[in-house]
Amino acid sequence: MTSTKKNVRAIAMDLLVTIEKNQSYSNLLLNSTIEKNELSPVDVGLLTELTYGTLQRRMALDFFLNPFVKDNKKLANWIHHLLRLTLYQMVYLDRIPDRAAIYEAVEIAKERGHKGIASLVNGVLRSIQREGLPSLNEVTDRNERLALETSHPEWLVTRWVNQFGYDKTKEMCEINLTAPMQTARVNLTKISRDECIALLEEDGFQIEKSPVIPEAIRSLKGNLASTIAFNYGMFTIQDESSMLAAYALGAKQDEFVLDACAAPGGKSTHIAEKMNNTGEVISVDLHQHKVRLINDNAKRLGLGNIKTSVSDSRHLQEKFKVESFDRILLDAPCSGLGVMRRKPDMKYTKTETDIERLSRVQQDLLTSVTPLLKKGGILVYSTCTVDKQENQNTVETFLQNNPEFEADLSFKDRMPEAIQPFITGFDLQIFPQDFGSDGFYIAVLRKA
Repeated sequence: MTSTKKNVRAIAMDLLVTIEKNQSYSNLLLNSTIEKNELSPVDVGLLTELTYGTLQRRMALDFFLNPFVKDNKKLANWIHHLLRLTLYQMVYLDRIPDRAAIYEAVEIAKERGHKGIASLVNGVLRSIQREGLPSLNEVTDRNERLALETSHPEWLVTRWVNQFGYDKTKEMCEINLTAPMQTARVNLTKISRDECIALLEEDGFQIEKSPVIPEAIRSLKGNLASTIAFNYGMFTIQDESSMLAAYALGAKQDEFVLDACAAPGGKSTHIAEKMNNTGEVISVDLHQHKVRLINDNAKRLGLGNIKTSVSDSRHLQEKFKVESFDRILLDAPCSGLGVMRRKPDMKYTKTETDIERLSRVQQDLLTSVTPLLKKGGILVYSTCTVDKQENQNTVETFLQNNPEFEADLSFKDRMPEAIQPFITGFDLQIFPQDFGSDGFYIAVLRKA
């Protein structure tokens, strides 16, 4: 065993401890750790797999460990993470032999703790190897069993089963355990999709065309953000489902458009590209550092029709005249339950009260930005969650309180062909299992 291999496991354990302690987003922390430790591509792959995999499967791993770990209240936190991390390798990773995983765990335990802890770790893991895992079939309640099998909190599974039925929930929980695809949106103001693919393939990337979005590509291997083509603004990294927002908005040349919660600017830049660098997109976000990201993205993509503003969207009426925008996109703050594959730690920290609180924020935002829309103008409300309270209910409540708004049934015609079958009325719920994207919701309304 090389020292870096051991290193990678020790780094993964530290990451898991930090993510839990600070409730910080795993994806951001993982990226900074990779940079700090200057890991090789192979080690980056293993670290990513160990960190995300152990996070993704945490509840199942705890269920398996439970009978073997006595007095677990007394154990230091890092020991729990080390046991989970090692058991993850034993149960879910075929290419790492059990004895290697156990040996590494014992070495880390010796280094971090003392002989006693090392022999405890060794004892627990060897017992599991000898006796096998407890069976999830002993859990008779079907929601509870699904929650454990897929490591989703039981309140969430029950909530989804009530909203979407058991089968759809099971599909969603299962796909949430898989790695997300990296997708990108080609900047058609600079290059065609075919030319962009040719460039990336010359660099050794495996690229396929998105079957869903005409200007999107999928990277089957390798990080697209590390390419020269990215630096030159040929494309931007964005999930396919969130590319649908600009289609739904349908902004035309020379229009005046508001993106009310715009950072990091994926949708703003897409709208600006669709307007062919004409007109004006006002991109607003609450935080200075996030607005900087929008500016950086617009500059890299060569888009001069984006103006940013650090503002609370609830107070935009102080800055802009009533009925001044042709179209408004409100990509509202939400629970993010559609992006669990990218942020697996989220499922253990979100609560039902978060959803209640957010649905009130969403109402407030809708009420504040909509007076700025011209008569006959288009409003798109979108979120990256799958929860009905934040999606359909938020929109229905808004429509009841604002009779001057009506459903825009023509939005189906603006959408990419592959998406049209999913649309029945004026809104659209994409599930992660529909075409492998994030979960995403869009509703389109028109001011009468």
